[in-house]
Amino acid sequence: MKKIGIADTTFARYDMYRSAADELNSIGSGFRIERYTVPGIKDLAIASQKLIENGCDIVLALGMPGPEEIDKQCADQASRSLLDVEIKHSVHIIEVFVHEDEADDDKGLGELADNRAREHAVNAYDLLFRQDRLQRMAGTGQREGHPDAEPIR
Repeated sequence: MKKIGIADTTFARYDMYRSAADELNSIGSGFRIERYTVPGIKDLAIASQKLIENGCDIVLALGMPGPEEIDKQCADQASRSLLDVEIKHSVHIIEVFVHEDEADDDKGLGELADNRAREHAVNAYDLLFRQDRLQRMAGTGQREGHPDAEPIR
């Protein structure tokens, strides 16, 4: 049985774990979810590493950086650290960040966080179980959380 790790934070203003887990449980089986919650996005790399060391085959790293310049710097540092862990362990870590300034209000931010977490949960499932589905969608302008872009013909 495969293990899907989900690392999330208490800093986030939306429970993206709930969305991702709900989506995963609605689309398939053959896996179990392991969760690791940390305070903020800069802690996601070590959470992801611990999940991988505990046997997870893939990790979703869920975070919600704030709107200030320092938040963007922290998000960049977190992203780089996640890449280091991913390369070190040769295990996919899907970074699922929703920046607070991506939406005009809380309702829009919540919808974006829900959609992005769900769509990346499907990506994680596809990486483990349906690689052919990803190959069929290559070059089709898929966007997680937002409407898809039109492919260039």
